[in-house]
Amino acid sequence: MKNNQVILGVLGGLAAGALLGILFAPEKGSKTRKMLADKGEGYADDLKSKFYNMYDTVANKYNGAIKEAKDFADKVEL
Repeated sequence: MKNNQVILGVLGGLAAGALLGILFAPEKGSKTRKMLADKGEGYADDLKSKFYNMYDTVANKYNGAIKEAKDFADKVEL
């Protein structure tokens, strides 16, 4: 229970710090919003790429396991 409170406190502090940083940024609001949007798109693209890589890895392992099971079943039938 105490770990959950610490994690929530840290996340809350990070969110508050990010919000204050944006509010008091030296750049114009439109520039800051564009910068945030660009970074968000970069993070989304990176996350999508990692997801597809993980999906491919899992699919390859699954297909390999199916092939091995079929090969084993064929050997057992003989």
